[in-house]
Amino acid sequence: MENLNRNGKTEYKPKRIGIMGGTFNPVHNGHLIIAEDVREKAGLDRVLFIPSGQPPHKPGSEVADAEHRFEMVKRAVASNPYFEASRIEVDRNGPTYTINTLLELRDAYGDETAIFFIIGADVVPELVTWREYEKVFRLCEFIAVLRPGFDETEFSETIRRLSAEKGARILPVRSRLVDISSTDIRERCRDGRSIKYLVPGPVEEYIVGKSLYK
Repeated sequence: MENLNRNGKTEYKPKRIGIMGGTFNPVHNGHLIIAEDVREKAGLDRVLFIPSGQPPHKPGSEVADAEHRFEMVKRAVASNPYFEASRIEVDRNGPTYTINTLLELRDAYGDETAIFFIIGADVVPELVTWREYEKVFRLCEFIAVLRPGFDETEFSETIRRLSAEKGARILPVRSRLVDISSTDIRERCRDGRSIKYLVPGPVEEYIVGKSLYK
């Protein structure tokens, strides 16, 4: 889809964008592997990685500064032409909520672009606790990532109920199991152990260079 920007130049607007949101404290190879897998399977034109600014559920010093986390995400996605780092939440003052991000994205991309919010299947039951969740359901669709061994019986019933009662649109997508966690990476940094191959090379260099998570 092509539009003219304010300078009269042609700009491309993707028809289907995926949103990878999170603290990314730090971003790691598991995030990238799952995002690429979902992008292919769901036919997404672009995946936006959106590190949270001030997460309302994670106060305190365990979260690295937003600028550090954004810079790591920016370095992590640089080699993939379908991935993009977004500052939309880093630049927002106050706590970060999905509803605010979706409203900004909808304004930027227009109604003709489908927005897919990528979440883990275990997050689906929690969606009704999100701020203004009914409006969230109208603004985007969800891609729920199913990993091997996940119990789908109750999950399928939850999707059916949210669809019928709340109008949620949730697409289950099977993905591989990637056993990497940001918590483990932070612990390794504190203990002086290697994080090589757990994060992209440029992210490892940044963490070491800035002495993060010591």
